[in-house]
Amino acid sequence: MIDNKYLEVLPFSFPTGVQLVNDPFLNKGTAFTKEERIALGLRGLLPPRINTMEEQVERVMGNYYSKTSDLEKYIFLIALLDRNQTLFYRVLADNLEEMLPIIYTPTVGEACREYVHIFRRPRGIFVSANNKGHFSEILRNWPNRNVKVIVITDGERILGLGDLGVAGMGIPVGKLSLYIACAGIHPSLCLPVTIDVGTNNCELQTDPLYFGMQHQRIRGDEYDSLIEEFIMAVRDNFPSALIQFEDFGNVNAFRLLQKYKDRICMFNDDIQGTASVALAGLYAVMRMNSTELTDQKILFLGAGEAGTGIGDLIVSAMQAEGLSQEDARRKCWFYDSKGLVVKDREHLAEHKLPYAHEHKYICDFEEAVKELRPTAIIGVSGTAGGFTRSIISEMAKINEKPIIFALSNPTSNAECTAKEAYLWSEGRAVFASGSPFEPVHLFGKTFYPGQGNNAYIFPGVGLGVVTTKSRHVTEEMFLEAARTLASQVSEDDFSCGNIYPPLRNIRDVSARIALRVAEIAYDQGLAEVLRPDDLDDFIRSRMYEPVYKNYV
Repeated sequence: MIDNKYLEVLPFSFPTGVQLVNDPFLNKGTAFTKEERIALGLRGLLPPRINTMEEQVERVMGNYYSKTSDLEKYIFLIALLDRNQTLFYRVLADNLEEMLPIIYTPTVGEACREYVHIFRRPRGIFVSANNKGHFSEILRNWPNRNVKVIVITDGERILGLGDLGVAGMGIPVGKLSLYIACAGIHPSLCLPVTIDVGTNNCELQTDPLYFGMQHQRIRGDEYDSLIEEFIMAVRDNFPSALIQFEDFGNVNAFRLLQKYKDRICMFNDDIQGTASVALAGLYAVMRMNSTELTDQKILFLGAGEAGTGIGDLIVSAMQAEGLSQEDARRKCWFYDSKGLVVKDREHLAEHKLPYAHEHKYICDFEEAVKELRPTAIIGVSGTAGGFTRSIISEMAKINEKPIIFALSNPTSNAECTAKEAYLWSEGRAVFASGSPFEPVHLFGKTFYPGQGNNAYIFPGVGLGVVTTKSRHVTEEMFLEAARTLASQVSEDDFSCGNIYPPLRNIRDVSARIALRVAEIAYDQGLAEVLRPDDLDDFIRSRMYEPVYKNYV
């Protein structure tokens, strides 16, 4: 009744009648054929005329464009996902450049802020501290027993918006949509999870519509025991699943990564995915300028999980190119909310210590730029306006082509806009951002700013891991993902200032990244799937394509 390729992921016996029409996984809406309507008890339950998928897409797009705000577009698309998954992913895959800012950053941030007020129906699994001791039982309530990718958040650091508690569920849902659209992970293999440990957000604590626990966040040993129980519950229920940690606060993100990365198949996208896409941008700049990564000096504005994650991966990349770890770390400098991270500063967080260099303390970022003379500044502060006109002008004095990465999300939190970067550098900046910016017309030229979106990295890494059933996700995989992504930037992209390939190529990019990740899994003895003769063909053959299947 359905292609053999997908038989292994069908979670239940095949429904008929109203049950089939109400099943978003199998529903085809008005596209059910005459034969299917007769055989599956659908006559009279649908309008008589049969539509092609192309006609359905036309109807969807007409409704989509009728919405007057991005949030309304988000709600409309999620409603489509709730009734017809195949059509949703067809629309998304065909319009990814346009819809990525809607289903993910920046609009998903607004959706999370309004989540408890726009709530329609639950998606994924909500694990609460109130259910401690029953996590495995809760996971058994999920209808599909073949889950391969789990994205989990505790809602403490949603994008640049802070603590949103269980309202952060929009992030795992959005991330998994990108796994499906960008890398062809089958929808039935995906599970979004939010673990509710409370919230420190005063507005949510007093909002009568908030449906999470309205007390201060659980910390310490009790928090750790909840995470441990969840990890064990996943092992019991979905033993080969990849777990992606998303939007955890700094107080937990680093130590959970260190605790679990060698125990289970997991990674932290904010630390490792962000690092990989940023490193890919630097690799692309090196190609563009015919320079070497080891010649760069990078100053970070922000020293949280994203910043130090990028720094760590850059250090590993420089070591691979011949530098010692100490020399590579001296190429990376950090400026946090209290000033330049230097050795004499007290009470530095553990993740900052490797980058606390011998230098006088500086409490002004512009002064740090003048003193250190970096080739690149990378903004991961979560605060808008950190790259001022005088700072970018100073970078342009120091460098012929200053590298300006304003990576903070959402768009409203970017350290500078694309237009500001190009204008204040007299059109010489190599710019990338975390959220999208429109093309900029200046100096008789059109600049197309690159978006350092993690969607370039994590779907392909996940595809490679899932396809091979790799037992772990390693640093080498993210290094290779960065190199592979950078290699896909064309001369045409460079000519208009873009250091990332077009999003319309994302499925091919993801497949190429998955191939390199899979090769590493085999080379490191981590894969549990017998290596096929043609690994590239095997990976691409496993990628889900959102088209209707014939049921009879």
